[in-house]
Amino acid sequence: MASPSQARLKRAPPSGADGRHPPLRILFFHSHLADVKRCLNVLDKLHFTVSSDRVVTLEEFTERLGSQSYDLVIAEHPSSNSRETHAVELLGLSKRQIPVIFVGGTLQREVVAEFITRGAYDCIEMDHIGHLPVAIHRALDEKALRDDRDRAENGLKHSEARYRALAGNLSYGICRCDLDGKFLEVNEAMVKMLGYASRQELLAFNLAGEMIQDPVKRAQLLGESDQQGLIDPVELEWKRKDGTSLKVRVSGQEVRGAQGELESYEVITEDVTKQRQLEDHLRQQAARDPLTGLGNYRHLAEVLDMEIKRSERTGREFALLLFDLDGLKKINDQYGHLTGSHALCRVADVLSFCRNTDTAARYGGDEFAVVLPETGADAANEVARRICDNIAHDGMGPLLSVSVGVAVYPHDGERIEALLHTADVAMYSMKATRHKLLDGK
Repeated sequence: MASPSQARLKRAPPSGADGRHPPLRILFFHSHLADVKRCLNVLDKLHFTVSSDRVVTLEEFTERLGSQSYDLVIAEHPSSNSRETHAVELLGLSKRQIPVIFVGGTLQREVVAEFITRGAYDCIEMDHIGHLPVAIHRALDEKALRDDRDRAENGLKHSEARYRALAGNLSYGICRCDLDGKFLEVNEAMVKMLGYASRQELLAFNLAGEMIQDPVKRAQLLGESDQQGLIDPVELEWKRKDGTSLKVRVSGQEVRGAQGELESYEVITEDVTKQRQLEDHLRQQAARDPLTGLGNYRHLAEVLDMEIKRSERTGREFALLLFDLDGLKKINDQYGHLTGSHALCRVADVLSFCRNTDTAARYGGDEFAVVLPETGADAANEVARRICDNIAHDGMGPLLSVSVGVAVYPHDGERIEALLHTADVAMYSMKATRHKLLDGK
Protein backbone atom coordinates (compact mmCIF):
# COMPACT_ATOMS: atom_id res chain seq x y z
CA MET A 1 0.00 0.00 0.00
CA ALA A 2 1.43 3.39 -0.97
CA SER A 3 2.46 5.72 1.83
CA PRO A 4 0.68 9.08 2.19
CA SER A 5 3.78 10.82 0.86
CA GLN A 6 3.45 8.90 -2.37
CA ALA A 7 -0.29 9.31 -2.74
CA ARG A 8 -1.33 9.96 -6.32
CA LEU A 9 -4.27 12.31 -6.63
CA LYS A 10 -6.24 12.75 -9.85
CA ARG A 11 -9.21 14.72 -11.05
CA ALA A 12 -10.57 13.30 -14.29
CA PRO A 13 -12.79 15.45 -16.50
CA PRO A 14 -16.50 14.58 -16.41
CA SER A 15 -17.79 12.74 -19.44
CA GLY A 16 -18.64 15.18 -22.19
CA ALA A 17 -17.50 18.23 -20.17
CA ASP A 18 -16.83 21.40 -22.12
CA GLY A 19 -14.49 24.29 -21.50
CA ARG A 20 -11.90 22.46 -19.43
CA HIS A 21 -8.26 23.55 -19.38
CA PRO A 22 -5.53 21.38 -20.92
CA PRO A 23 -4.36 18.56 -18.57
CA LEU A 24 -2.13 19.87 -15.81
CA ARG A 25 0.61 17.92 -13.97
CA ILE A 26 1.29 19.22 -10.43
CA LEU A 27 3.86 18.06 -7.87
CA PHE A 28 2.73 18.89 -4.31
CA PHE A 29 5.57 19.25 -1.79
CA HIS A 30 3.17 19.24 1.15
CA SER A 31 2.68 17.30 4.39
CA HIS A 32 -1.08 17.93 4.82
CA LEU A 33 -3.27 15.82 2.55
CA ALA A 34 -6.39 17.82 3.47
CA ASP A 35 -4.83 21.05 2.19
CA VAL A 36 -3.77 19.34 -1.03
CA LYS A 37 -7.35 18.17 -1.56
CA ARG A 38 -8.61 21.72 -0.97
CA CYS A 39 -6.28 22.98 -3.71
CA LEU A 40 -7.49 20.27 -6.10
CA ASN A 41 -11.14 20.98 -5.31
CA VAL A 42 -10.69 24.68 -6.12
CA LEU A 43 -9.07 23.80 -9.44
CA ASP A 44 -11.73 21.22 -10.25
CA LYS A 45 -14.51 23.76 -9.74
CA LEU A 46 -12.90 25.95 -12.40
CA HIS A 47 -12.59 23.03 -14.83
CA PHE A 48 -8.88 22.30 -14.49
CA THR A 49 -7.99 18.70 -15.41
CA VAL A 50 -5.29 17.83 -12.88
CA SER A 51 -3.02 14.85 -12.38
CA SER A 52 -0.84 15.26 -9.30
CA ASP A 53 1.76 13.61 -7.11
CA ARG A 54 2.40 14.42 -3.47
CA VAL A 55 5.72 14.13 -1.61
CA VAL A 56 6.68 15.18 1.91
CA THR A 57 10.49 14.85 2.05
CA LEU A 58 13.32 16.47 0.14
CA GLU A 59 14.53 13.05 -0.98
CA GLU A 60 11.14 12.22 -2.49
CA PHE A 61 10.90 15.67 -4.04
CA THR A 62 14.31 15.36 -5.71
CA GLU A 63 13.65 11.83 -6.96
CA ARG A 64 10.20 12.66 -8.34
CA LEU A 65 11.41 15.83 -10.02
CA GLY A 66 14.21 13.89 -11.70
CA SER A 67 12.02 11.05 -12.94
CA GLN A 68 8.70 12.74 -13.83
CA SER A 69 7.57 15.72 -15.87
CA TYR A 70 5.52 18.42 -14.15
CA ASP A 71 3.95 21.72 -15.19
CA LEU A 72 3.88 23.21 -11.69
CA VAL A 73 5.12 22.72 -8.12
CA ILE A 74 2.92 23.71 -5.16
CA ALA A 75 4.99 23.77 -1.96
CA GLU A 76 3.90 24.04 1.67
CA HIS A 77 4.77 26.91 3.98
CA PRO A 78 5.81 26.60 6.69
CA SER A 79 7.42 23.22 6.10
CA SER A 80 8.37 20.92 8.94
CA ASN A 81 10.87 19.02 6.82
CA SER A 82 13.05 21.62 5.11
CA ARG A 83 13.67 25.25 4.32
CA GLU A 84 10.71 26.51 2.34
CA THR A 85 12.96 27.91 -0.38
CA HIS A 86 14.62 24.55 -0.96
CA ALA A 87 12.04 23.68 -3.63
CA VAL A 88 12.94 26.84 -5.55
CA GLU A 89 16.66 26.13 -5.19
CA LEU A 90 16.31 22.55 -6.45
CA LEU A 91 14.30 23.70 -9.45
CA GLY A 92 16.97 26.27 -10.23
CA LEU A 93 19.69 23.65 -10.12
CA SER A 94 17.69 21.31 -12.33
CA LYS A 95 17.21 24.13 -14.91
CA ARG A 96 13.69 22.85 -15.54
CA GLN A 97 12.01 26.24 -15.29
CA ILE A 98 8.95 24.89 -13.47
CA PRO A 99 6.83 27.56 -11.73
CA VAL A 100 6.67 27.22 -7.91
CA ILE A 101 3.72 28.49 -5.86
CA PHE A 102 3.82 28.38 -2.04
CA VAL A 103 0.62 27.81 -0.06
CA GLY A 104 0.08 27.71 3.68
CA GLY A 105 -1.17 29.56 6.72
CA THR A 106 -0.45 33.18 7.46
CA LEU A 107 2.37 34.28 5.17
CA GLN A 108 4.52 37.09 6.50
CA ARG A 109 5.09 39.70 3.82
CA GLU A 110 8.83 39.66 4.47
CA VAL A 111 8.89 35.92 3.75
CA VAL A 112 6.79 36.35 0.62
CA ALA A 113 9.21 39.01 -0.63
CA GLU A 114 12.18 36.68 -0.12
CA PHE A 115 10.45 33.76 -1.85
CA ILE A 116 9.58 35.84 -4.91
CA THR A 117 13.07 37.32 -5.25
CA ARG A 118 14.53 33.80 -5.02
CA GLY A 119 12.39 32.56 -7.90
CA ALA A 120 8.97 31.55 -6.55
CA TYR A 121 6.08 32.61 -8.78
CA ASP A 122 3.56 33.41 -6.04
CA CYS A 123 2.56 32.79 -2.40
CA ILE A 124 -1.06 32.16 -1.38
CA GLU A 125 -2.61 31.72 2.05
CA MET A 126 -5.00 28.79 2.48
CA ASP A 127 -7.68 31.24 3.65
CA HIS A 128 -7.48 32.79 0.17
CA ILE A 129 -6.94 29.58 -1.79
CA GLY A 130 -9.55 30.77 -4.30
CA HIS A 131 -6.72 32.89 -5.80
CA LEU A 132 -4.81 29.73 -6.78
CA PRO A 133 -6.41 29.19 -10.23
CA VAL A 134 -5.60 32.75 -11.32
CA ALA A 135 -1.98 32.41 -10.13
CA ILE A 136 -1.62 29.08 -11.95
CA HIS A 137 -3.12 30.49 -15.15
CA ARG A 138 -0.69 33.41 -15.16
CA ALA A 139 2.30 31.23 -14.27
CA LEU A 140 1.58 28.78 -17.08
CA ASP A 141 0.97 31.58 -19.60
CA GLU A 142 4.35 33.14 -18.78
CA LYS A 143 6.06 29.73 -18.95
CA ALA A 144 4.46 29.00 -22.33
CA LEU A 145 5.80 32.28 -23.71
CA ARG A 146 9.31 31.47 -22.45
CA ASP A 147 9.12 27.94 -23.89
CA ASP A 148 7.99 29.25 -27.29
CA ARG A 149 10.84 31.73 -27.32
CA ASP A 150 13.41 29.08 -26.38
CA ARG A 151 12.12 26.68 -29.01
CA ALA A 152 12.34 29.41 -31.64
CA GLU A 153 15.93 30.22 -30.65
CA ASN A 154 16.99 26.58 -30.69
CA GLY A 155 15.31 26.00 -34.02
CA LEU A 156 16.98 28.93 -35.76
CA LYS A 157 20.62 28.06 -35.22
CA HIS A 158 23.27 27.80 -37.85
CA SER A 159 22.43 24.99 -40.24
CA GLU A 160 22.67 25.97 -43.87
CA ALA A 161 20.33 23.14 -44.79
CA ARG A 162 17.83 24.54 -42.29
CA TYR A 163 17.97 27.95 -43.91
CA ARG A 164 17.58 26.48 -47.40
CA ALA A 165 14.60 24.41 -46.26
CA LEU A 166 12.94 27.48 -44.76
CA ALA A 167 13.39 29.61 -47.86
CA GLY A 168 9.86 28.82 -49.01
CA ASN A 169 8.38 28.81 -45.52
CA LEU A 170 5.51 31.25 -45.12
CA SER A 171 5.98 31.56 -41.33
CA TYR A 172 9.51 33.03 -41.36
CA GLY A 173 10.98 35.82 -43.41
CA ILE A 174 14.18 34.76 -45.16
CA CYS A 175 16.60 37.08 -46.88
CA ARG A 176 20.13 37.17 -48.26
CA CYS A 177 22.00 40.45 -48.05
CA ASP A 178 25.43 41.68 -49.14
CA LEU A 179 28.25 42.71 -46.83
CA ASP A 180 26.70 46.16 -46.39
CA GLY A 181 23.30 44.74 -45.49
CA LYS A 182 21.56 45.45 -48.82
CA PHE A 183 18.95 42.83 -49.70
CA LEU A 184 19.89 40.49 -52.54
CA GLU A 185 17.03 37.99 -52.18
CA VAL A 186 13.90 37.83 -50.03
CA ASN A 187 11.18 35.19 -49.70
CA GLU A 188 7.46 35.82 -49.99
CA ALA A 189 6.92 35.63 -46.21
CA MET A 190 9.21 38.62 -45.64
CA VAL A 191 7.46 40.59 -48.37
CA LYS A 192 4.08 40.03 -46.67
CA MET A 193 5.51 40.59 -43.18
CA LEU A 194 6.70 44.06 -44.18
CA GLY A 195 3.62 44.90 -46.23
CA TYR A 196 5.24 45.37 -49.65
CA ALA A 197 3.56 44.56 -52.96
CA SER A 198 6.43 42.54 -54.45
CA ARG A 199 9.94 41.24 -53.90
CA GLN A 200 11.31 43.86 -56.28
CA GLU A 201 9.81 46.67 -54.21
CA LEU A 202 11.30 45.33 -50.94
CA LEU A 203 14.73 44.69 -52.50
CA ALA A 204 15.12 48.43 -52.98
CA PHE A 205 15.28 49.01 -49.21
CA ASN A 206 18.23 48.49 -46.87
CA LEU A 207 16.49 47.35 -43.68
CA ALA A 208 19.35 45.10 -42.55
CA GLY A 209 22.11 47.64 -43.17
CA GLU A 210 22.42 48.97 -39.60
CA MET A 211 22.47 45.46 -38.16
CA ILE A 212 25.10 44.13 -40.59
CA GLN A 213 27.38 47.17 -40.36
CA ASP A 214 27.38 47.24 -36.53
CA PRO A 215 30.07 44.74 -35.34
CA VAL A 216 28.28 44.01 -32.05
CA LYS A 217 24.86 43.43 -33.61
CA ARG A 218 26.42 41.43 -36.44
CA ALA A 219 28.16 39.16 -33.91
CA GLN A 220 24.84 38.67 -32.10
CA LEU A 221 23.11 37.93 -35.39
CA LEU A 222 25.66 35.24 -36.22
CA GLY A 223 25.50 33.71 -32.74
CA GLU A 224 29.05 34.68 -31.77
CA SER A 225 29.51 34.75 -27.98
CA ASP A 226 30.97 37.71 -26.13
CA GLN A 227 33.89 37.59 -23.68
CA GLN A 228 31.65 36.04 -21.02
CA GLY A 229 30.52 33.31 -23.43
CA LEU A 230 26.98 34.74 -23.67
CA ILE A 231 24.82 35.03 -26.76
CA ASP A 232 21.99 37.52 -26.63
CA PRO A 233 19.15 37.16 -29.15
CA VAL A 234 18.77 40.07 -31.57
CA GLU A 235 15.45 41.86 -31.60
CA LEU A 236 14.86 44.89 -33.78
CA GLU A 237 12.06 47.31 -34.49
CA TRP A 238 11.40 47.57 -38.22
CA LYS A 239 8.88 49.66 -40.11
CA ARG A 240 6.32 48.20 -42.46
CA LYS A 241 5.63 49.96 -45.73
CA ASP A 242 2.65 51.76 -44.15
CA GLY A 243 4.84 53.13 -41.36
CA THR A 244 3.57 50.89 -38.55
CA SER A 245 6.16 49.22 -36.32
CA LEU A 246 6.81 45.54 -35.83
CA LYS A 247 9.17 43.68 -33.53
CA VAL A 248 11.36 41.10 -35.26
CA ARG A 249 13.71 38.48 -33.88
CA VAL A 250 16.58 37.74 -36.27
CA SER A 251 19.24 35.08 -36.58
CA GLY A 252 21.75 34.55 -39.38
CA GLN A 253 24.79 32.87 -40.88
CA GLU A 254 27.66 33.69 -43.20
CA VAL A 255 27.62 32.50 -46.79
CA ARG A 256 31.10 31.79 -48.19
CA GLY A 257 32.27 31.13 -51.70
CA ALA A 258 34.22 28.20 -53.11
CA GLN A 259 37.53 29.66 -51.90
CA GLY A 260 36.19 30.38 -48.40
CA GLU A 261 35.72 34.10 -49.00
CA LEU A 262 32.77 35.79 -47.29
CA GLU A 263 30.16 36.59 -49.93
CA SER A 264 26.95 37.45 -48.10
CA TYR A 265 24.73 36.82 -45.10
CA GLU A 266 21.53 34.81 -44.82
CA VAL A 267 19.06 36.09 -42.23
CA ILE A 268 15.90 34.49 -40.87
CA THR A 269 13.29 36.84 -39.40
CA GLU A 270 10.36 36.13 -37.07
CA ASP A 271 7.61 38.65 -36.35
CA VAL A 272 7.27 38.66 -32.54
CA THR A 273 5.08 41.79 -32.29
CA LYS A 274 1.98 40.01 -30.96
CA GLN A 275 4.10 37.85 -28.65
CA ARG A 276 5.71 40.93 -27.08
CA GLN A 277 2.32 42.61 -26.71
CA LEU A 278 0.96 39.53 -24.94
CA GLU A 279 4.02 39.36 -22.69
CA ASP A 280 3.58 43.03 -21.75
CA HIS A 281 -0.10 42.44 -21.02
CA LEU A 282 0.65 39.42 -18.82
CA ARG A 283 3.37 41.30 -16.97
CA GLN A 284 0.98 44.16 -16.28
CA GLN A 285 -1.72 41.77 -15.08
CA ALA A 286 0.70 39.94 -12.81
CA ALA A 287 2.05 43.18 -11.33
CA ARG A 288 -1.18 45.14 -10.78
CA ASP A 289 -3.70 45.25 -7.96
CA PRO A 290 -7.10 44.80 -9.65
CA LEU A 291 -8.98 47.25 -7.38
CA THR A 292 -6.66 50.25 -7.29
CA GLY A 293 -4.52 49.76 -10.40
CA LEU A 294 -1.34 50.23 -8.33
CA GLY A 295 1.43 47.69 -8.25
CA ASN A 296 0.69 44.62 -6.13
CA TYR A 297 2.83 43.08 -3.41
CA ARG A 298 4.76 40.93 -5.86
CA HIS A 299 5.69 44.01 -7.90
CA LEU A 300 6.69 45.85 -4.72
CA ALA A 301 9.07 43.03 -3.75
CA GLU A 302 10.66 43.08 -7.20
CA VAL A 303 11.14 46.87 -7.10
CA LEU A 304 12.69 46.74 -3.62
CA ASP A 305 15.08 44.01 -4.75
CA MET A 306 16.05 46.10 -7.79
CA GLU A 307 16.59 49.25 -5.68
CA ILE A 308 18.79 47.37 -3.20
CA LYS A 309 20.98 46.12 -6.05
CA ARG A 310 21.11 49.61 -7.58
CA SER A 311 22.09 51.17 -4.24
CA GLU A 312 24.81 48.57 -3.76
CA ARG A 313 26.31 49.77 -7.07
CA THR A 314 25.82 53.52 -6.62
CA GLY A 315 26.11 53.91 -2.85
CA ARG A 316 22.96 56.05 -2.86
CA GLU A 317 20.17 55.51 -0.35
CA PHE A 318 16.48 55.07 -1.08
CA ALA A 319 13.33 55.26 1.08
CA LEU A 320 10.31 53.05 1.68
CA LEU A 321 7.03 54.55 2.92
CA LEU A 322 4.23 52.37 4.32
CA PHE A 323 0.71 53.78 4.72
CA ASP A 324 -2.27 52.29 6.58
CA LEU A 325 -5.77 53.64 5.96
CA ASP A 326 -7.16 54.45 9.40
CA GLY A 327 -10.56 53.04 10.33
CA LEU A 328 -11.38 51.11 7.15
CA LYS A 329 -13.56 48.67 9.12
CA LYS A 330 -15.52 51.57 10.60
CA ILE A 331 -16.03 53.03 7.11
CA ASN A 332 -17.27 49.66 5.83
CA ASP A 333 -19.62 49.25 8.80
CA GLN A 334 -21.00 52.78 8.64
CA TYR A 335 -21.15 53.47 4.89
CA GLY A 336 -20.92 50.04 3.26
CA HIS A 337 -18.15 48.10 1.51
CA LEU A 338 -18.57 50.01 -1.75
CA THR A 339 -17.62 53.22 0.03
CA GLY A 340 -14.75 51.35 1.71
CA SER A 341 -13.45 50.21 -1.68
CA HIS A 342 -13.77 53.76 -2.97
CA ALA A 343 -11.76 54.98 0.03
CA LEU A 344 -8.93 52.61 -0.95
CA CYS A 345 -9.07 53.97 -4.50
CA ARG A 346 -8.94 57.55 -3.18
CA VAL A 347 -5.70 56.75 -1.37
CA ALA A 348 -4.37 55.08 -4.53
CA ASP A 349 -5.25 58.17 -6.60
CA VAL A 350 -3.12 60.37 -4.33
CA LEU A 351 -0.20 57.94 -4.48
CA SER A 352 -0.45 57.80 -8.27
CA PHE A 353 0.80 61.38 -8.50
CA CYS A 354 4.27 60.45 -7.28
CA ARG A 355 7.32 61.08 -9.48
CA ASN A 356 7.79 58.88 -12.53
CA THR A 357 10.78 57.29 -10.81
CA ASP A 358 8.73 56.36 -7.71
CA THR A 359 6.73 53.16 -7.31
CA ALA A 360 3.36 53.02 -5.52
CA ALA A 361 1.83 49.67 -4.56
CA ARG A 362 -1.02 48.22 -2.55
CA TYR A 363 0.88 46.50 0.24
CA GLY A 364 -2.07 44.66 1.81
CA GLY A 365 -5.80 44.98 2.39
CA ASP A 366 -5.74 48.56 3.70
CA GLU A 367 -2.00 49.18 3.46
CA PHE A 368 0.02 50.88 0.74
CA ALA A 369 3.68 51.42 -0.03
CA VAL A 370 5.76 53.95 -1.96
CA VAL A 371 9.41 53.38 -2.96
CA LEU A 372 11.41 56.60 -3.41
CA PRO A 373 14.73 56.07 -5.26
CA GLU A 374 17.73 58.18 -4.25
CA THR A 375 15.84 59.72 -1.31
CA GLY A 376 17.11 60.27 2.24
CA ALA A 377 15.24 60.42 5.54
CA ASP A 378 14.44 64.15 5.55
CA ALA A 379 13.06 64.20 2.02
CA ALA A 380 11.16 60.94 2.61
CA ASN A 381 9.46 62.34 5.71
CA GLU A 382 8.49 65.47 3.78
CA VAL A 383 6.95 63.34 1.01
CA ALA A 384 5.09 61.28 3.63
CA ARG A 385 3.72 64.42 5.29
CA ARG A 386 2.56 65.81 1.94
CA ILE A 387 0.82 62.55 0.98
CA CYS A 388 -0.97 62.37 4.34
CA ASP A 389 -2.14 65.96 3.91
CA ASN A 390 -3.37 65.37 0.34
CA ILE A 391 -5.34 62.31 1.41
CA ALA A 392 -6.95 64.18 4.29
CA HIS A 393 -7.96 67.06 1.98
CA ASP A 394 -8.94 65.32 -1.24
CA GLY A 395 -12.35 67.02 -1.20
CA MET A 396 -14.42 63.83 -0.94
CA GLY A 397 -16.24 62.10 1.89
CA PRO A 398 -15.97 60.51 4.27
CA LEU A 399 -12.81 62.19 5.53
CA LEU A 400 -9.78 59.90 5.43
CA SER A 401 -6.55 59.71 7.36
CA VAL A 402 -3.53 57.44 7.07
CA SER A 403 -0.75 56.38 9.41
CA VAL A 404 2.72 56.26 7.87
CA GLY A 405 6.08 54.64 8.60
CA VAL A 406 9.40 55.44 6.91
CA ALA A 407 12.49 53.26 6.39
CA VAL A 408 15.68 54.27 4.57
CA TYR A 409 18.18 51.89 2.98
CA PRO A 410 20.74 50.96 4.23
CA HIS A 411 20.37 52.73 7.61
CA ASP A 412 17.16 50.88 8.56
CA GLY A 413 18.07 47.53 7.03
CA GLU A 414 19.94 45.97 4.13
CA ARG A 415 17.32 43.34 3.23
CA ILE A 416 13.73 43.66 2.07
CA GLU A 417 12.28 42.08 5.19
CA ALA A 418 14.30 44.40 7.46
CA LEU A 419 13.11 47.53 5.63
CA LEU A 420 9.49 46.37 5.68
CA HIS A 421 9.73 45.56 9.39
CA THR A 422 11.21 48.96 10.28
CA ALA A 423 8.59 50.87 8.29
CA ASP A 424 5.82 48.64 9.66
CA VAL A 425 6.86 49.26 13.28
CA ALA A 426 7.00 53.03 12.70
CA MET A 427 3.60 52.99 11.01
CA TYR A 428 1.87 51.13 13.83
CA SER A 429 3.59 53.30 16.42
CA MET A 430 1.97 56.33 14.77
CA LYS A 431 -1.39 54.51 14.65
CA ALA A 432 -1.16 53.61 18.36
CA THR A 433 -0.38 57.22 19.27
CA ARG A 434 -3.45 58.40 17.37
CA HIS A 435 -5.66 55.87 19.13
CA LYS A 436 -4.45 57.12 22.51
CA LEU A 437 -5.24 60.72 21.55
CA LEU A 438 -8.73 59.73 20.36
CA ASP A 439 -9.33 57.81 23.57
CA GLY A 440 -8.27 60.84 25.60
CA LYS A 441 -5.38 59.08 27.28
